[in-house]
Amino acid sequence: MNLEFFTPKSTDAEKIAPFYYMRPNKACDSGVLDTFLWRDYYNIRVCIADDKALLFLMESKGEYFSAMPFCKEEDLLYYFNVLEKYFNDVLKKPLKIYLADEEAVEALALNENCSYLVKEEFDLKDYLYSGDDLRNLSGKKFHKKKNLVNKFMREYEGRWEYRSLCCSDKEEVLEFLDKWYEKRSDEEKEAEDTLEYEIMGLHEMLKECFHLDTFKAGGIYVDGNLEAFSIGALNPGEDMACIAIEKGNSEIPGIYQVINQQFLCHEFPEAAIINREDDVGLPGLRKAKESYNPIGYERKFMVLQKDFEGWRDEISDIYET
Repeated sequence: MNLEFFTPKSTDAEKIAPFYYMRPNKACDSGVLDTFLWRDYYNIRVCIADDKALLFLMESKGEYFSAMPFCKEEDLLYYFNVLEKYFNDVLKKPLKIYLADEEAVEALALNENCSYLVKEEFDLKDYLYSGDDLRNLSGKKFHKKKNLVNKFMREYEGRWEYRSLCCSDKEEVLEFLDKWYEKRSDEEKEAEDTLEYEIMGLHEMLKECFHLDTFKAGGIYVDGNLEAFSIGALNPGEDMACIAIEKGNSEIPGIYQVINQQFLCHEFPEAAIINREDDVGLPGLRKAKESYNPIGYERKFMVLQKDFEGWRDEISDIYET
C-alpha cells in the first residue's frame, strides 16, 4: 500500500475527526484537538488509508514515530501491520509508537507479543473524572472547590459572566494568552520547551479563526475583561469531554475552579466522563489534578518493534533496555 502523508490543516479537521472515535479509546492525545495543538512540535503528518483508517507519522530531533491507527477495532491489526511495513520498508526503521492508548495495546495483545517491547509511560497517564462531579461539586470531597467557587461568585456578583467563545473573540484570547505567558508559574517555566509549542499551536488555531467545529471554547469575563478560558472537544464514542487547554489569571482566587466548572456546565452539560489530560510529571500539576478526585486513569504506552535490525538504537534514554 502506498501511504501518502500530509500536514493537516484546519480545513481537514472535519474530514479526519470521525476516525478518532471509530474504536474504543479514552486518551486525550488521540483526538483532533491535540493533533492541531502539537502539529508543529512533532511535525505531525497524517494519511487517510482506504478511507478506513487515519495513520500518523511524526518526527522530533531526527526520531520517527507514530500513534496507534484510528479505525474500526476489527481493522486495527491490519492497519497496525500496514504502519509497521511502512516504517520497515520506507523509513528503514522499526515501528515505534508513543502514547499508545491502553485499549489498542490490549486489543492487539502487544504485551504478549515477543516481537514488541511495551513500556508504560507513567507520567503521561490521563486523569478521568465524573462529569456530574465536576459540574456539581457536591459532597465533602469537593467542599474546598465549592467554597472557592461560591466565594468568587459572591465577591464578583454582577461583575462576572461566562461566554462561549467564537471567531470574533480571537484577538481577546490572544491578548490574554500573552499576559498569561508573562505571568506563568515557575513550574510552568520548567516545561518551557513544550509550553512554547503549546502557545504556538494555540496561536495557529486562533489565527485560523476557530474553523474547527469539532471543539468548544469558553471564557470567564470579569468587569468585561477576559480572565480565564478553556478549550475542549467531545469524544462521542466514549461520551467524554477532553479538556486540552485551561488558562486563568492566577491573581484572581477561584478563577480556575470557576472556569473548570462553568466550561463543563455550558459546553459539555451531559458528558459522562471528563478527561483533563496528564500531569507531564510536574508535582504541582499532579497535586491539582488529584485534588479533583479522579475516578480513573487512561494509561499510555511506548511500543517498539524488536524484530527489526537496529531496534535497540531506537530506545530513548529514558527507557532501560
